[in-house]
Amino acid sequence: MVAYDESDEEGEGATPEGPSRSQVKREHRALQDLAERLLALPRAELERLRLSEATWVAIDETARIRDPRALRRHYKRIANLLEREDPEPIAALTAAREALARQTSARHHETERWRERLIEEGDAALGELLARYPTSDRQQLRALVRAARRDRDQGRPEGPRRLFRAIRDLVEGAGEG
Repeated sequence: MVAYDESDEEGEGATPEGPSRSQVKREHRALQDLAERLLALPRAELERLRLSEATWVAIDETARIRDPRALRRHYKRIANLLEREDPEPIAALTAAREALARQTSARHHETERWRERLIEEGDAALGELLARYPTSDRQQLRALVRAARRDRDQGRPEGPRRLFRAIRDLVEGAGEG
């Protein structure tokens, strides 16, 4: 129900107090999305949050729900419970997990691009890779590139996979340092 300013008896200039119904729906939908992301996290990470007992009971019930419609209703129930919780730590945790997933995906795509370039371009791409990752072993990479080309031409996946793993180790090793 929307409350209007009663100071104007004719209704002109009447403004609703508080958020609109659409805004309330958007906020609740955001809480439902947060509930879905929250339930996708590992239990160990959820335990760092200080959630109420009722919220934990609802989270534990999620594993037993199989029907998609019932699961949507359950997300709404958890969203209602999350309204009573402090949303900041929950949002921060899910945002940190999503940022980590984006970084992991970006490293994976970078590794795939390097593998394709090394197989297609050979020594030119190898020189760039060695300049970017100077701790890498030139001879080992050159042998892996040759094996990857040979296996790709023969339709075998082993060579490209070994090259991918070697590049992944380089990229991840550089990311940690």
